Amino acid sequence: MRSCWRNLAASPWQTLAAVAGLALGLAVFTLLSGFVRHAWSVNAHLPDKLFIVKQRDNTAPQAPWFDQAPMALARTAAATSGVAGATVVVALRPEVTGLTVRAGNRLVPLHGLAVLPGFAGMLGLRAIDGDVEAALARPDGIVLTQATALRLFDTVDAVGRTLRADGQVLRVAAVLAPQPGPTTLPFDALAGVASAIVDPAIRDEMLTGRQGWPGKVLVRLRPDGQPEAVAAALQAAVDHLPGMQRHSPDVLARLAGRKPLELGLVSLRSAYFDHELGSNFHFRAGERANPALVAGLGAVALLILALAGANYVNLAAVRVLRRQRELAVRKVLGARARDIAGQCVAEAVTVTLVAALLGLLLAWLAQPAFAALAGRDLPGMLSAGHLAAVLAAAIVLGCAAAVYPAWLAVRVRPDRVLSGKPDTESTGAARARRVLTVLQLAVAMGVAGVALAIAWQARHAASAAPGFDPVPLTLVDVPEQVRFSERSRGLMAALAAQPGIDGVAVSLDAVGRSEDPLGRTFQRPGGQSAALDVRWVGANFFTLYNIPARAGRLFDQRQDRDDDPGPLVLNAEAARLLGFTDPALALGQTVLFRDWDGKTAPRRVIGIAPPLRFQSLREQPRPVAFELSTAGATLTVRSALPPERVDALVRQQWPRWFPDALPRIHRAGDILDRNYADDTRLARLLAIAAGVALLLAAAGCYTLSAHTVQRRAKEIVLRKLHGASGGAVGLLVLRETGALALLGAFAGLPVAALVIERYLAGYIERAPAGQWALPCALAATAAVALAAAARHAWLAMRVAPAQALRG
Repeated sequence: MRSCWRNLAASPWQTLAAVAGLALGLAVFTLLSGFVRHAWSVNAHLPDKLFIVKQRDNTAPQAPWFDQAPMALARTAAATSGVAGATVVVALRPEVTGLTVRAGNRLVPLHGLAVLPGFAGMLGLRAIDGDVEAALARPDGIVLTQATALRLFDTVDAVGRTLRADGQVLRVAAVLAPQPGPTTLPFDALAGVASAIVDPAIRDEMLTGRQGWPGKVLVRLRPDGQPEAVAAALQAAVDHLPGMQRHSPDVLARLAGRKPLELGLVSLRSAYFDHELGSNFHFRAGERANPALVAGLGAVALLILALAGANYVNLAAVRVLRRQRELAVRKVLGARARDIAGQCVAEAVTVTLVAALLGLLLAWLAQPAFAALAGRDLPGMLSAGHLAAVLAAAIVLGCAAAVYPAWLAVRVRPDRVLSGKPDTESTGAARARRVLTVLQLAVAMGVAGVALAIAWQARHAASAAPGFDPVPLTLVDVPEQVRFSERSRGLMAALAAQPGIDGVAVSLDAVGRSEDPLGRTFQRPGGQSAALDVRWVGANFFTLYNIPARAGRLFDQRQDRDDDPGPLVLNAEAARLLGFTDPALALGQTVLFRDWDGKTAPRRVIGIAPPLRFQSLREQPRPVAFELSTAGATLTVRSALPPERVDALVRQQWPRWFPDALPRIHRAGDILDRNYADDTRLARLLAIAAGVALLLAAAGCYTLSAHTVQRRAKEIVLRKLHGASGGAVGLLVLRETGALALLGAFAGLPVAALVIERYLAGYIERAPAGQWALPCALAATAAVALAAAARHAWLAMRVAPAQALRG
C-alpha cells in the first residue's frame, strides 16, 4: 500500500484526473441509481398479495383507467373464493378541493381518507400512540400520521388534542408510525366511516354500495388466491349492475364486444408503474413512473459508471507504459507476476474508493437539487444500504478496471526495457483502448441527442397555442360549485368588482386539466349517437377568454343566460362524430342529449368552437360539447395587473367567503405546462448525464491524444525533418480523434434514433426542430473531442526534433 500511494503521488495530475473522473461518474451513478431504487421501493413495504381494483369506462371517448371501482365490489370480493379480505377507501374531501382543518389559529390542508374497519390492519399500519381501530369507530375520532401531528401541534404527543374541520370538532385518538417507504396511497389523516365529517351519502354508499359510486377498492388475497379468478368474478358482478343494462344498441355496437365498464386487478407492489391512470374529481392519479423511463435512467447510470471506468483504464494503461523501467527492475529483483498484478489492482481499488467517497459527498450535496429536478420527494435515497451498494460497486469497478493495466504490466519484458528498447503497446491493445474511447464518444453523443430531442419536444408542446392567450388569466378553485353556493357567487362578484379585474368566469375545469372529466352521449334525431366530452362554462366564458367562433356564435352573456340547457356549442371533432360532414352544417340543428338513466332532452347547436388544448399533444383532439352551466368550481379571473397583484386581491377577498378553507390559485399557463412537466424533468436529467458523459469522453480523448503524441514522437520528428509543416503534424493528431468521433457516431446515433422515435411515438405532433437533435449532438461531441485533443496537437506541432530523438 505504501508503494501504491507513492506511485499515485509520483504523477499527481494523472491521479487527480483519474479520481475526478471516477468521482463525477460515481456521483451521477449514485443519484440516478437512487432514483431507480426509489421507484422500485414504492409500496415495497406493503403486505404481499394486496391488490387494487381499477376500471375504465369504454363508452367514453379515449377513456383512461382509474384506480377506482364501484364500492359495492368490496362486498363481492369478500365473498369470493381465495380472498382474505376487502375494504373501501374514499377521500374525506375530493382531492380537487381538499380537506382543510383548523388547529388553533392555523388553517392546514390535509389529505384525509375515510376508511372501513380493517383498513389499518390490511396495510400493516402501526400506532405509536392510541388504538387505531377504536379511533376509527368514534364519530369524533381522527387518526394522524406522525408527520401530520408534528405539523399541526409541533409534537407527536397529540392524542387527546382537538381540531376543527367543516364546523365539527375532532379529537386525535391515535398517531401512526411512519410507513417504512413511499406509497401510492399517501394520507395525512384517517377517519372511520362513522366520522362526523364523512358525508352521509358517502357513508351509506361505503356500507351498502347501492348507488354504484366509485372508490378505491382494496383486495387482499389468500396465499392460494388467483388474481385472474378474482378479477373475473368482479367483472361478472359489474356486468350485472343495473346501469350496465341501459346502454343503447348503437353504444353496444360501438363497443365491438368490449365491456362497457372494464375492470382490472393491479398488485399494489407494482401500482407505481401503472403510469397511464387518469385523474378525476375525487382522486388524482398521484405520483407514478413509466417503467421504460426508469429502466432507461438505470441504463444511463450504468453507462456513466462504465464511461468513468473506461476513462480510468485509459489513464492507467498510459501510466503502465510510462513505468516500464520501474516494473522491469521490480521483476529483476524477484517480483512475481501476481505481485505486479496485485499492485495494479491495489492502485485501482485505492483510486476508486477515494473517488467513491468524493462522489458520495458530491451526491449528498446535490441531492436537494436533484430531487427538485426529478420532481420527487427522495428522503431515503442516500440510505445506508444504498451507500454500501455504491461502495461495493466502486470496488467491483476498481477490480474490473485493473484487469487491462495489470495485463500490460505483467507482459513487460525486463530484457528489452533495461537494454533501452522499451515495449510499446501492441496493435491489439491500442485498438482496445481506441474502442473504449469510441464507446465513450458514442454514449455521450447518444445521450446528448436523446436529451436534445426530449427538450425540444417538451418545449414545443408547452408552447403550442392552446387556442387563447393564457398570460392575463388566473385560475381560482373554490370549495363549492358556483351554481349551488352563495359563497362562491359572492366571491365571484367581489372579485369582478375589484379595480383592475376585467371579469370572472366559471367553468367545470381549467383548459388543459382533467381533474373533473364529464362525458355524455348525444344523438342526432334518427341518426347516430356519439360519446362527447362535456365542458360546463358560464355565459361569459368565451368572451372572457377572447375566443372567437369558428362558425356560428359562441355563448355570450348578452344573449344567453347561465344554466340554460337549450343552446349547445360543439367543436369540429364533435360535429363530425355526430355525422356532420362539414361542422358548419351542424348550426341550428337539434341533437338529443341522453343522460345516464336513458332519458333524452333536446339541445340546439348555435356554434362551432375553435380547437382548444384540453388535452396534451400526446392525445388526439377530443370531441367536446360546451353547455351553459355554473355547476363548476373553477373561476377564471382576467386582469392586466401583475399576477402577484391578482393573487393579493384573491387572498384579500377569500376569508370573507371561505374562512375555513385555503385558496388554490394557479396561472393558466402553468396548468398547460404541467402536462409536460415530466418530459421537462427527464430532459434536464438526461442533459446532466450527457454533460458528464461529454466530460468523460473529453478526458478519454485527451488521454488518448497524449499517448498518441508520445508513442509517435519519433515519427512526428521524421515527418518534420522531411518537410512536414506544423499544421500537417497537428492535423495528424486531430485526424485520429476525428475518426474516432465518426466511429462513435456510427455506433451511438442509430441507437439514439431508435430511442427518440419510440419516445416521440407517443406524440401526435412533433417539434419541427427535433430532426436536428442528432446532428447537433454529433457536432457538439466532435467539437468537445477535438478541443480535448487540441493541446497535444499543439505540443506535437512545437516538438523539437533534437529533444524527441534524445528521448
